[in-house]
This record gives sequence, structure tokens and C-alpha cells, in this order.
Amino acid sequence: MRVLVTGAQGCIGAWVVRGLLLRGVEVLVFDVDGNPARLGLITEESQRRGLRIETGAIEDTGRVKGLIKDEGITHIIHLAAVLMPFCQVNPVRGGLINVIGTLNVFEGARDAGRPVRIAYASSSAVWGPEDAYEARALSESDPTRPATHYGVFKNANEGNARIFHAANGICSVGLRPWTVYGVGRDFGLTAAPTIAMKNVVLGKPYTIPLGGYMDLQYVEDVAETFIRSALTDLDGAHVFNLAGDVIHMEELVKAIDAIRPGATQLLSVNGPQVPVAYRMDDSALRAAIPDIPKTDLEAGIRSTIEMYEKLRGADLLA
Repeated sequence: MRVLVTGAQGCIGAWVVRGLLLRGVEVLVFDVDGNPARLGLITEESQRRGLRIETGAIEDTGRVKGLIKDEGITHIIHLAAVLMPFCQVNPVRGGLINVIGTLNVFEGARDAGRPVRIAYASSSAVWGPEDAYEARALSESDPTRPATHYGVFKNANEGNARIFHAANGICSVGLRPWTVYGVGRDFGLTAAPTIAMKNVVLGKPYTIPLGGYMDLQYVEDVAETFIRSALTDLDGAHVFNLAGDVIHMEELVKAIDAIRPGATQLLSVNGPQVPVAYRMDDSALRAAIPDIPKTDLEAGIRSTIEMYEKLRGADLLA
């Protein structure tokens, strides 16, 4: 078994690589950034010894397909993407990376000359805003109504995965996370909850620039779910919701304060609701891939704060 992880230097990617290394799996990292800075926050140097990192662009068709074929790849965890704000401002560039890049991964699997399974990051952004739906948790059978270019791109990837299975027999699992939080989540529209936790540890004031509700999902759980989705023997092209704990941002500040008293003096909330429905039913995922982990919100916040405190103590928290 040899696993290719694209976008491995991002937050989820770093935790995915960590999980694979702890399993003793051979990993090849592919990213535009050759510096595993986030991985360095959550692993010891000895654990990273021998890890091979290749740099390049996911939209480079020849490079991606060549890596998959020539490096003996058997499984791919595809996370390379640019996020919602970038795609809104730069839709052409965003489409090249998020859609063409994903097509490159699937074509590479098709042309590898061996079976290659794929787990890839879709997104809850395929949903429209909360008021576009009934007041209930959404299942995979509900209609997608993305309100952003990013959501449209992710929706296209789900459709293309289905066609690749129908035409070429490529088995895949797409996951729809909402707000992923934890050490290493320092970028993107919904990074705010994690940045809030980090600033509390640093003793710095911070305004969460988003209001309303989010579905928060602990990054270690999300990474493990991607790994299990890649290693499953499910046949077909599957897409699953991934649900965590829904909380209002004002309540999140109070939850952080319960763990780190004084947080309410540092944190405030001032911003709009993210235009994505936040109530999701992930029972289909848990039925298809049993024992998916789910850390409750209090434990996830506590773990994140404790990890940041340890990094601060080692003078590694910028």
C-alpha cells in the first residue's frame, strides 16, 4: 500500500499524514508548499523521518498523473484546494485548482494501470443557506443549492466522481466537512474558532468575524475519517455528510471561557452567518464506515487549547 496525500501541508492534510505515519503506512506528500510546518506542530521529528515530499501544482495534469502511475500509488487522499474567499474573488483560478485538479487525480487513478481508491474533500458548501431548506438535518438525498463558486466546484467534483465510477470503475468517497477546528487550522473563512482558541492561549484579544451557527468538527476526527474512507472496501462513488457539534458563536466564546477562564474578556463576535446550511445528518457515513470517531466539543476545545499551551511553552506558537 502506498498513499498519496495532496494538499498535505494544510490543516486536515497534516493530521491525515500524521495518522498514516502512526499506522506505519508509506506516504507520499504532494503540495505546492514543501515545508511541513503544520505537520511539525503535531508530530515529533522522528515520526517524520523518511517522509517524502514532492512539490508541484495540482492543476498540472502531467505531473499529477505521472506521480500516481510511476510512484506505485494505491490510495489517494485528495485535499488540495483553495478555499471559499479565494474562489469568490478568483473563480477561474479557483476552478482550475479545485475542479481541474480533482479531475487530474481521478484521471491519474484511471490511467495508473492498477486499482487506485480515492477519498476526497467535498464540502458542506454544496448546501445553500439555512433558510433554503426545512428546519431539519439535511441528508445526502436533499438537493444541493450552493451559494458560492467554491460550493459549485465541490458539487461538480461529486458529479465527476460518480461518472468516473460509472465509466471507469474508480471507487471513491467524498466527505462534506463543515468547520474543522484544531491545531494547524490557521487559514480560511471558518478558521476563526481555532484562531480564537489560539489567541486566548496567547492572551490576545480577537473578534470572531462570523456570527450565527457553525457545525464544529475536531480535526483529528476528520483526518481519521478521511483515512478510513480511503482504506474502506466500499464499491461505488459515495458522498457523505460529516457532522460535528452545532453551536452559536456567542456560545462558543462561553464554551472556551469555561475551559480557559477569562476568554470572554478577550473574545468577541461580530460578523455574518456563513451562507451554508449547518444541520447535517451523517448517519449514512456511520452506517457505511463503522466506528468513525467523534470527539465532543468540550473535549475538542480542551485538547486544542492544551496543545497550543504546550507549543507556547516550547516557544513554537507564533
